[in-house]
Amino acid sequence: MARPVYPGGVCLIAFHWQPGGPTPLLVAANRDEFYTRPTAPMAWWEDRPILAGRDLEAGGTWLGLTPAGRFAALTNHRDPKASRTGTPSRGQLPVRFLEGGSSAAAFLDELRPEAGAFNPFNLLLYDGRDLLGYESRLDQQMTFVPGIHGVSNGAFDEPWPKVQALKTGWADDLLDDENLMALLAEAQVYGDDLLPRTGVDLEWERALSPAFIRTPAYGTRASTVLRLGRETVAVLEQSFTQEGPQGRAQFRFRRQG
Repeated sequence: MARPVYPGGVCLIAFHWQPGGPTPLLVAANRDEFYTRPTAPMAWWEDRPILAGRDLEAGGTWLGLTPAGRFAALTNHRDPKASRTGTPSRGQLPVRFLEGGSSAAAFLDELRPEAGAFNPFNLLLYDGRDLLGYESRLDQQMTFVPGIHGVSNGAFDEPWPKVQALKTGWADDLLDDENLMALLAEAQVYGDDLLPRTGVDLEWERALSPAFIRTPAYGTRASTVLRLGRETVAVLEQSFTQEGPQGRAQFRFRRQG
């Protein structure tokens, strides 16, 4: 199987949005990437107040949060025809939001004029009050009704099989972390008639169809469950290497501010 012609990044996110509940945002996400790409697991960064994994090649992240409960996550839009070389790293976008103090809406207003400089992406932002999504290829901002939503490397709530399966399996927010991890570990390859057509060849479309991806060179590198409550935050992350599970990290803290 040849190397695909698109970069990695978080490739599956499901989230339960309950703005009026005790846990406004519950997230379950898989990050898929080449095994050879150097990566640091989720941790508090030494140079800034961010809890996130770190891409050691480009310096950014795919999913992270702050002590105050600001949250950002990124997926790439899979379209080899739209992928260009020499563009800035999309992984810097979550970092920029997490470092700043502007609202999600204000951040997207500032980002829009330069969004086209990046390869296409989807961005999910929570500023402590509002949850917004942004699809750069359409310059489209969206809000979400309360409930379960998802995104992979297409549009928000686009019915890719693994997105639908994760949303369906996630019956409610009472699922514990291990049940959510089990959903993220689902490795079912879907039939050709159910697959999206994103521009990669059919062999890769099949390999990329499960929630949990494993090929000789590319696969799921981290599974993350995040519970962002009004007062406390809890995060569980399982890391993976080419050989299998590598280790777990857990974090729990009270929100500041």
